[in-house]
Amino acid sequence: MTHDVRRAGSPSGAHVDAAAEAAATGRGAKGPDELRRQIERTRHQLGDTVEELAGKMDVKGRARARAEELRDRAGAMSVQMRSSAAHAGEAGKRHRKPVIITGAAVAAVVGAVMVRRHRC
Repeated sequence: MTHDVRRAGSPSGAHVDAAAEAAATGRGAKGPDELRRQIERTRHQLGDTVEELAGKMDVKGRARARAEELRDRAGAMSVQMRSSAAHAGEAGKRHRKPVIITGAAVAAVVGAVMVRRHRC
């Protein structure tokens, strides 16, 4: 089995025997079973790479996924805002009486000052 391989150190287009190259580099299969395992592993890697590239090319799918992610995030923020508003409303109810009393006291003091200035 031979195929074209361009390497630094070999003339362009030189035919290199794959088995001889594998034996020289120490990466070759030690037998038919090992070779089958290597082929299967390479097929899986190639399949994963093709799936990854196909996913990157699926613009509609990526846009849908991003829109769904943003919808989920907006829903979570909406729930959080409602919770915060409810909490603020409860705090306002708890402190309503002191605020009314303070406001009335300030109004009374301002009124007294105005009456006193008007008489002088």
